[in-house]
Amino acid sequence: MKRCLAALLFCALNAQAAVDHVEPPSWWIGMHQPRVELMLHGSGLARLQARVDAPGVRVAAIIPGSANYLFVDLDIGAEAKPGTITLELFDATGVRERIAYSLAARAPRSAERRGFDSRDAIYLVVPDRFANGDPSNDTLPNMGDAARRSNPSGRHGGDLAGVTQHLDYIASLGFTQVWPTPLMENRQPEYSYHGYSITDLYRIDPRFGSNEQYRAFVAAASQRGLGVIQDIVPNHIGSGHWWMKDLPEPDWINQSKSYTETNHRHTAQTDPYAAPSDLQRLTDGWFVATMPDLNGRNPRLATYLAQNAVWWIEYAGLSGLRVDTYPYSDKSFLAQWSAAIMSEYPNFSMVGEEMSDSPLQVSYWLRGAHNGDGYASSMPSMMDFPLFGALRQALVEPEGQGFGLGWGRLNEALAQDRLYPDPARVVLFDGNHDTNRIYSAFHEDAALVRMALVYVATTLRTPQLMYGSEILMKSPVQRDDGAVRGDMPGGWAGDKINAFTGQGLSPDQAAMQDFVRRLFSWRKTARVVHEGKLMQYNPEGGVYVYFRYLATGEKLMVAMNKNTSPATLDARRFKEMLDSRSVGVDVLDGSQHELGDKLLVPARGVRVLQVTEH
Repeated sequence: MKRCLAALLFCALNAQAAVDHVEPPSWWIGMHQPRVELMLHGSGLARLQARVDAPGVRVAAIIPGSANYLFVDLDIGAEAKPGTITLELFDATGVRERIAYSLAARAPRSAERRGFDSRDAIYLVVPDRFANGDPSNDTLPNMGDAARRSNPSGRHGGDLAGVTQHLDYIASLGFTQVWPTPLMENRQPEYSYHGYSITDLYRIDPRFGSNEQYRAFVAAASQRGLGVIQDIVPNHIGSGHWWMKDLPEPDWINQSKSYTETNHRHTAQTDPYAAPSDLQRLTDGWFVATMPDLNGRNPRLATYLAQNAVWWIEYAGLSGLRVDTYPYSDKSFLAQWSAAIMSEYPNFSMVGEEMSDSPLQVSYWLRGAHNGDGYASSMPSMMDFPLFGALRQALVEPEGQGFGLGWGRLNEALAQDRLYPDPARVVLFDGNHDTNRIYSAFHEDAALVRMALVYVATTLRTPQLMYGSEILMKSPVQRDDGAVRGDMPGGWAGDKINAFTGQGLSPDQAAMQDFVRRLFSWRKTARVVHEGKLMQYNPEGGVYVYFRYLATGEKLMVAMNKNTSPATLDARRFKEMLDSRSVGVDVLDGSQHELGDKLLVPARGVRVLQVTEH
């Protein structure tokens, strides 16, 4: 009887020690940072110790979390070999759990991987709205938020299979990077299609596919010359995350006695006069009630979030990260987080979202910025909301109403580039999933869309286009997320219009698609745009002219005319860039233009001229 009771007790203790989660689920040898923090979750784990017996691997620290969490730091030395190691969890009575943990060899030259920069052009997709390649995963049990395509705010069924099927289309347009909005699990009861309410940071949402399918998607993109930029969210999670039922540590989430929403006052991060309570409300308040705010000041969570980003980069073979809601996190955490990632991948790229019209606000977060308070970041790039706003306004404002209006907005906006350590790496966009569609913003004026896209493609920036811009997709002018993120025509069986094949497109849509393809296909090999300096001339008479140029003498002239009649330019005005022997060939239509005297720019048209000398 005593032996049976002892056996039952032993089984009960083992049951209590069962491990439900091990994160990160695997790791690699040969990382720049040799230490990895494992977060173990299971009943009663905090009371246990840990050990490992493997060459080159040792337990460096054991830190109990809440009752069901144990943090185990492993040092992975140069002697470690790829394979499976065994981590033993034990107490005074013996081993309670054995965990098989994989240590893999890194892909060749993984640490030297090149991120995206001004040589690239980025195509943004919202996967749920792009193409449904696998209807069988549209609605899954126990995931919530069933697919209903008629609901603008619901899931429509787009997935990784759909995006993968149309990678050739994306590449054919001249793009070199794909940015899908977040693909990780969003187990929320409703409004989860956008992906920003993550409930498992190590799992692709099964309605999009699997982790293995994601890695295959990145590999398929690479075969077509496309890198993949992953959208990540270090600021918050979804309220359905399993942490919310059992927090790893009491301060893992920023919580108040009652629900407190962020004040969205981004300047509290940079304002030397900001009240501390306003800063705290920005960083500790929740974005919305279904997005619990993560406390990056917790050292174990800070490490967890940096490791999560590194894990996806290494596991999937990513070429970049897009970082959501960047200024909402604690800025000391952001400095630590960005430095940890860039130390592993010195040539990598990340772009942060700072939805501000102020270049001073955006530049604060950039690597190499000279901030008065000494704040130092490692972020290579930010989204250029200031120039995006100036471009949108410049093209709809009448000329001659004020010095800084119309084209003058772009002229003056670029003068702020002295704030950016590397303006060419800042990402300029025509629109994104949080803005209205450019065609609608320009009152369905395709001529203005063409000018805007030329500017995005040729100014001193890294360009990004929203899916569907190439076929003049529409939205309400006022913000309407469900409409902005409309379904890509042809992505669903039975669609009468198919953007991917051209079936059913109107003449204007087909013309714009061809325009985008010619513009960005040319840009792929346009070294003068990738590396050239910029010189702009003061706008005159409704025409804006700027040049990109290299020390080798290669030049590109861009002239945009908003007038309803053709404009004749005196080419002698541009004496720094042109002389009597200059000839320009338009990269869009192949026409040749003598530039020694005059240049005719079509009404509401644009010239993009590669300049040579007779």
